Amino acid sequence: MKIIKVLALLIGLGAFAQSPLDRNQAIKLTLENNLNIKLIENSRDMAKNNASILNSGYLPTASLNSSSNISYQDIEIVAGEQNGSVEDSKNEANSTNISLNYVLFDGMGRKYNYKRFKEIYKKSEIEVKDVIEKTILQLFGVYYEVARLIEENKIIKSSLSISKERLKKRKIQLEYGQTTGLEVLNAEVDMNLDSINYLNSLKILSNAKRDLNLVMNIDLNTNHSINTDFRFITSEKMIDIFNNAKKNNSYLQILEKDVLISDYNLKATKSSYLPTIGLNGSYGWNESINDNQYAFYNENRTNGLSGAISLNWNIFNGGNRITNNKNAKLNLTNSKIKKQKIELEFERDIKNAYSNYENSLFILNAQQMNLETNNNNFKRNQEKYALGQVTSIEFRKAQLNFLNAKLSVNKAKFEAKLSELQVLQLAGEILTYSYE
Repeated sequence: MKIIKVLALLIGLGAFAQSPLDRNQAIKLTLENNLNIKLIENSRDMAKNNASILNSGYLPTASLNSSSNISYQDIEIVAGEQNGSVEDSKNEANSTNISLNYVLFDGMGRKYNYKRFKEIYKKSEIEVKDVIEKTILQLFGVYYEVARLIEENKIIKSSLSISKERLKKRKIQLEYGQTTGLEVLNAEVDMNLDSINYLNSLKILSNAKRDLNLVMNIDLNTNHSINTDFRFITSEKMIDIFNNAKKNNSYLQILEKDVLISDYNLKATKSSYLPTIGLNGSYGWNESINDNQYAFYNENRTNGLSGAISLNWNIFNGGNRITNNKNAKLNLTNSKIKKQKIELEFERDIKNAYSNYENSLFILNAQQMNLETNNNNFKRNQEKYALGQVTSIEFRKAQLNFLNAKLSVNKAKFEAKLSELQVLQLAGEILTYSYE
């Protein structure tokens, strides 16, 4: 009786304040709240800032310098008959200078660095897509686990109902002398075991729901009702997705950008061998005021424009430039090697994933056939048990076989779905798939 009371309490709690959560809502919450997605989006925004014209080196630089100086001094003058002295002679000097500098040519380094930053930004956008795809796969890994556990909970509950009904009938039969106390005891033991299994399934389900909330980055205690129904993608569509997987895979696209970025970096490094030509212009204003009566000039002002073209050519910098060029070549080579390596690994991974997907569908079909057989067997044993033609042990065996068959189908169904999603993620199609 104690187990029944605990069950009633848990069932009541599970049914309280549930809000529906379909797959599209789960995606929306994850995109809005997931911390990994927020981090990669911030990295993308920084890459966007770096790719701006403001960071290109194509814009001129301007500077303003201004100064003002005042001094006081005592002066004594001895010049033949014109002797004299000045106390607290004031000398004031003011100057302002505005300069403008522009690089006309820097060996094409500016051009290739700007292109490199543009590609880094494009790469960061693909990285965002890659992280989102992997996060959505993680989301559905947990989402469908919750859905599987919900269905599993229903199956176990159904088996528990059968055991409860069996115990009820045996107790009635015992009152009329139609069965033995041992039969009642066996029925009670089986009912208790089914109750424990049901309690465990509720606990595991609660833990899985918290895992789902963690991925969506919402309150861990939020209790959602999950839609457990879904469709498989048609085999024709899956074949098409498989055939185009290499072209659409996000990580392979990132590696392509890495090769291009390394190439631009090498070209920018080579530009350091060429001279830099700059254009410089300035405007200056100067004023000097001296109240010394013996000074040759008491007040002086000058202003004017100036301009120049400069050429700077670093012919030899101690070998640092040679080293940088060699390393840039090696980085480009390594980028190409890494791309080749990952492409081979991807070909293996996508083929393995598709093979697992096909195998999971075969297993699901086999388990469904096995379920049909066990269903028919259980029904026959149920009829015979009611007539007293089979023992409680035989009936319990048929019941457990039927239960395990339903659990196996449930497990196979969701494993097949996850196998399908893994193919979609590798093929870069998980975000384009409709989850209605």
